[in-house]
Amino acid sequence: MILYNVVNTEMPSINQQKVSEWVREVAASYQRHVGDINFIFVDDEEILRVNREFIGHDYYTDHIGFDYSSGTTISGDIYIGVDTVLTNSQKLGCAYTEELHRVIIHGVLHLCGIDDKGPGERAIMEAAEDKALKLWKNSI
Repeated sequence: MILYNVVNTEMPSINQQKVSEWVREVAASYQRHVGDINFIFVDDEEILRVNREFIGHDYYTDHIGFDYSSGTTISGDIYIGVDTVLTNSQKLGCAYTEELHRVIIHGVLHLCGIDDKGPGERAIMEAAEDKALKLWKNSI
């Protein structure tokens, strides 16, 4: 089940049904099945609190994921800092919804086992994001 929740912000204007279908399609492309994924859209202060409390980092970020996956079933909580997503979209010169979809699928790709911290991993993640975003654009 894929759930969408908010803390200290309004629900972003996304088509939850289509996003859920897209998430399932992307997961399937990595031979994964969707278990329970909880997208939690939060403001900057909440993402900072979560980052400090659970990760030990003292800065804002666009997402934080907690992976509860088992075997080929992906599950997790994905916190999305909507204020930071907006700031990043402005810096990148892209639409807010485009950046929001990128962050949503970035979190899902982490649940599928793709990392982005080690040598060469960032390029792999970006290619996976681009591939997933192409699926999104073809579905709308």
